[in-house]
Amino acid sequence: MEQATLHIEGPAADVLLDANALPSWNEAFLSIDGPATPAVGQRYQLRVRPGLTGWLEYTAISPTRIDITWQVPGFREVGVWEIDQSRVTHSFEHTGPLAAVLRPAYRGIAAVRLQRLSVEVGARLAVSAQ
Repeated sequence: MEQATLHIEGPAADVLLDANALPSWNEAFLSIDGPATPAVGQRYQLRVRPGLTGWLEYTAISPTRIDITWQVPGFREVGVWEIDQSRVTHSFEHTGPLAAVLRPAYRGIAAVRLQRLSVEVGARLAVSAQ
C-alpha cells in the first residue's frame, strides 16, 4: 500500500468528484467517459496509458472520504482520499499481474497525485476568482 498526506487549500473533493476531468491532472488516465455527477456504483469507461481500457467507479462518497476503484486487464487499484478540512491523505493498493510488474513505478505516486491535485485545486480557484 502507498500513502501520503498534503495540506491543500480549497475544494479537493470537488476536483476528485469531477471524474471526466481526472485525466487533466492524473497522467495515468488518457480518458474517462461517464456522467457529470458521480454516484456510488456508477461505472465510467476508462482508458489508461498505454491504451488499455477498463472502468472506474466511485465506491464511497462522503464529505470526508472518497473511494475510487479502477481496473484494466491485469491491474486493479483501490484508492482512498481522506479529507480532514485542508489535510488530504491519499492511499491506494494495487492487485493483479500487471500491478506486480509495475509496482516499482508506483513508488511515491501517492505524493505525486496529491501534488497534482493541489495544483488543479489552485487552478480552479484562480479561474473562479476571475
